Amino acid sequence: MRTVFLALAATALTLSGCATMDGTDSPAMSGDMTPEDRAGYVAMAGASDLFEIESSRLAATRAQSADVRAFAQMLITHHTQTTAATMAAARASGMSPPAPVLMPMQREMMEQLQSAPAGSFDEVYMRQQVSAHEMALALHRNYAARGDTAALRATAATAVPIVQEHLDRARQLD
Repeated sequence: MRTVFLALAATALTLSGCATMDGTDSPAMSGDMTPEDRAGYVAMAGASDLFEIESSRLAATRAQSADVRAFAQMLITHHTQTTAATMAAARASGMSPPAPVLMPMQREMMEQLQSAPAGSFDEVYMRQQVSAHEMALALHRNYAARGDTAALRATAATAVPIVQEHLDRARQLD
């Protein structure tokens, strides 16, 4: 899991490209490698939501289990809403947030999902959703506690129970 956070953190550093509150050139990061600066948080939150939406769109058509398809539809709905809330909070904070983009690791996960045989698709999808939601939960919890922008901290705090609910359900289905 630490390797996954390091990969996401490296991408967030690349995407954020802005100075921290203390005037240094690299964004503030917590011990678990989630960003505490607004640009890093918005980039990672957007990428997380985008992965969960795109992978779930695929699952809505390819999953064998009706429960997995229903879970995928819930993720599409909820993560579309959390993306909108994050972008609105970012704009209210004076940012011009870019459209979310998948990080390299998420693109690789999408490729794995797209190439998964029909018989193992549900298993691959659910395993990825557990991992993705564990990372998203750490991201939102950390930013809600230590983030540098009040409106985004509030949005992160609102996302925590949603992501926790998804993680709990993903673990049940996995």
